Amino acid sequence: MLSSQDNATLTEVSPGTPMGVFLRRFWLPAALSSEIPTPDCPPVRVRMLGEDLIAFRDTEGHAALVQAACPHRRTSLYWGRNELGGIRCAYHGWKFDGTGRCVDMPAEPDEASFKDKIRITAYPCEERGGLVWAYMGPSDLLPEIPGLEWLDFPPERRYITKRIEHANWVQAVEGGIDSAHSNYLHSTVP
Repeated sequence: MLSSQDNATLTEVSPGTPMGVFLRRFWLPAALSSEIPTPDCPPVRVRMLGEDLIAFRDTEGHAALVQAACPHRRTSLYWGRNELGGIRCAYHGWKFDGTGRCVDMPAEPDEASFKDKIRITAYPCEERGGLVWAYMGPSDLLPEIPGLEWLDFPPERRYITKRIEHANWVQAVEGGIDSAHSNYLHSTVP
């Protein structure tokens, strides 16, 4: 039996927590590639490791994963326009590219350099195996994307699904491999 403190250490995955720091050191599936099917398509909400994020595909077809709120008025970028290489906030039109760089501030004079000082959190993304993978850890520790054999299978030889489970990933894995849990909770034998 875990103590409350040990349970909190294992299950809390927000930025800066022990498990949050640990899990951010790996490439994680963030979205199905099919959820952002075409360049400049509508953005998609993603919640990962305690963070609200937005996934989008830029004009060049690259998948991006950025913080959900514009830093100016905290308006959700989900309501923004995905256009011409970035996601544009619906409130004042600030536009951010997939690296988090502010590339346009329409209400500011062209000669102003304020946009060059504004960034949002953005995570590196790679697409493999019909998934958008994100790395949320320190850039100096960026590992190679997992070398899972099925990632290179042709699409007709893969079947990818998505399931939203409102549970801690580590606890869900533990429950899945716990033979006593499976035998009692999921058994049809009285």
